[in-house]
Amino acid sequence: MKLTFIGAAHEVTGSCHCLSACGKTILVDCGMEQGVDVFENQELPVPASEVDYVLLTHAHIDHSGLLPLLYARGFRGEVYTTAATTDLCGIMLRDSAHIQMFEAEWRNRKAKRSGGEEYVPLYTMEDAEGVLKRFVPCGYETMIDLCEGVKICFSDVGHLLGSACIKVWIEEEDVKRSIVFSGDIGNSDQPLIKDPVLLSEADYVVMESTYGNRSHTDRPDYAADLAKILEETFLRGGNVVIPAFAVGRTQELLYFIRKIKQEKLVKSVPDFEVYVDSPLAIEATGIFNRNMAACFDEEAMELVNQGINPIRFPGLKLSVTSDDSRAINDNQTPKVIISASGMCEAGRVRHHLKHNLWRSESTVVFVGYQAVGTLGRSLLDGAESVRLFGETIEVRAQICKLDGISGHADREGLLAWLAGFEKKPVVFVVHGEDSICEEFTQNLKERGYQAEAPYSGSAYELKAGVCMLAADPVVKKGRKKKQAENTVYARLVAAGKRLMTVISHNEGGTNKDLARFADQINSLCDKWDR
Repeated sequence: MKLTFIGAAHEVTGSCHCLSACGKTILVDCGMEQGVDVFENQELPVPASEVDYVLLTHAHIDHSGLLPLLYARGFRGEVYTTAATTDLCGIMLRDSAHIQMFEAEWRNRKAKRSGGEEYVPLYTMEDAEGVLKRFVPCGYETMIDLCEGVKICFSDVGHLLGSACIKVWIEEEDVKRSIVFSGDIGNSDQPLIKDPVLLSEADYVVMESTYGNRSHTDRPDYAADLAKILEETFLRGGNVVIPAFAVGRTQELLYFIRKIKQEKLVKSVPDFEVYVDSPLAIEATGIFNRNMAACFDEEAMELVNQGINPIRFPGLKLSVTSDDSRAINDNQTPKVIISASGMCEAGRVRHHLKHNLWRSESTVVFVGYQAVGTLGRSLLDGAESVRLFGETIEVRAQICKLDGISGHADREGLLAWLAGFEKKPVVFVVHGEDSICEEFTQNLKERGYQAEAPYSGSAYELKAGVCMLAADPVVKKGRKKKQAENTVYARLVAAGKRLMTVISHNEGGTNKDLARFADQINSLCDKWDR
């Protein structure tokens, strides 16, 4: 029973942990790094082709975004996750693949003009489609026999539609251990989705710490606070631009705006229009509508039972095509524009920022976490000008953050979730900025927990409860790892590793079949041997 930490160790994104037990290799999450990451992540301890299962906590790209790359490198196991997460990944991983391929096409056009090297996308749409076929949808609170000696169960953790913490029971050589992977722990009393479920027993807990050093303060009146911003902006004749994550945050905003319109909280333009300018957000909203019964909280279901859709209202406009998107900025009427991406790093929101940042009458409202190094963080930190599409844009618009809207629990919420365990488990603190991981770990120690904040590459033997390898942090130098990782040659190497995995799977086959397999491999080698 060995647990190795790979990603989101002393960092917020790129979540990935590797569990080796009962002769199987199990990944928990396989996320993409986003924004600026300080430390290098270690490679998986086995080739992708030798990963048997992935357990996925939720659909956000920093937890799911490298699944297509895992598939491209030879993974052919199964991905276990909730039904709603399966639906959301169906759109999010395809969207991520589209972005990868679009960026490669754009870079290669530039490289062709300058004589630069060809850029290879991290993965393709075929890779995304391939891994999506490996998904196994699961219900909440259902015991699942993953393989001999390993059982799993998903419990709602209140972070996103379909999000879960995952409890894993392992029995190996008559030794039993249980470990809970928290995923991202949600706020209590969020709109639409249920509160996090509390678990009672575990030997080990791998726990996020995104807001482990701060409190969200008293819960604000979201609708009233947002209505005030809308009123002030509309009176100036400006637009309200809200960069929002397409999945989760957009739907929460629609919930609040429906309430604002119902209660007539905006007096100046009571019938204001709201544009959702994100094809991904529109698809995600459809998935929310299809998963109401399983995932919505009591308050939202009360509206549903009255025949009221909690995230639909008069004046809501959905922009699907590029022409629809461009037309929004041709319309001079004050309005709300909700668009992705939430950190302003890509997508249509950048066009809306270009059209509104220079206007002192407009407002840009941030409603979610902004990672260091992103455009969103720069604007929140007071940037006086930004570069968009090759132009320098002066920042004259009002920039504000709607405090309290967070999909992550604060320090008190994290501690309350952990207090649900009747006996204090050993806690591994992950998924937080470097200083926050350390601070939250120290907080737990002062409360009597055995707690550690491992770096990428650290490994623990769970039977004996000892550290096998305490990895030192490796600070990144310059930009991200050289593209050698993404080259077609790297894909070929991964295919070779998968071949070795397939060969091992055929041990014990008939002599006739093994001889034919060997002849096919030798024939292929003869063709390509240089």
